[in-house]
Amino acid sequence: MFIYPKMYRKLKRGPQVILPKDIGIIIAYTGANKQSVCVDAGTGSGWLAVSLASIAHKVYSYDLREDFLEIAKKNKEALGLENLTLKKGDVTKKITEKNVDIVTLDLPGSEKALKNAHKALKKDGSVVGYLPNAEQVKKFVSALNKLKFYDVYTVEVIVRDILVRKEGMRPTNTGLWHTAYLVFARKA
Repeated sequence: MFIYPKMYRKLKRGPQVILPKDIGIIIAYTGANKQSVCVDAGTGSGWLAVSLASIAHKVYSYDLREDFLEIAKKNKEALGLENLTLKKGDVTKKITEKNVDIVTLDLPGSEKALKNAHKALKKDGSVVGYLPNAEQVKKFVSALNKLKFYDVYTVEVIVRDILVRKEGMRPTNTGLWHTAYLVFARKA
């Protein structure tokens, strides 16, 4: 059984969330830090947005649904995050921020937002696609290639629980398996 870090125990859930196992890889592979300016699209319950805001300089998080933004607002307030701005908007139509370090996309048809992500990112900035199925990965990577992103890299993070006993240790019958594929790329 996976035990969430203390921060996540304070958070509310509405729509599906990006879990800490994937958030950690997103932070590590993008190099998010206290100087980073991030755009997060597909706020949902806001778990990724608040995680980024807990370490980054500024985070802007977009969603189309007011009810999702309301849940994310409560999570933002629960953690006292002043550097997180929640925005109602469609990133496939426009991202108003410019010269950002990281853009994360967790929404249906994420590849349709890549042109706007490209415009928003600074040179060598990172884009991340959080994509539940392989067909989405193929579309996303194809769009990345057309836009001349580089260092395109796809991973799946799996957590395997281990049972440790006096008699010996072995994998348990449980774990945190597939949540999504993560596609990383950098703007040329």
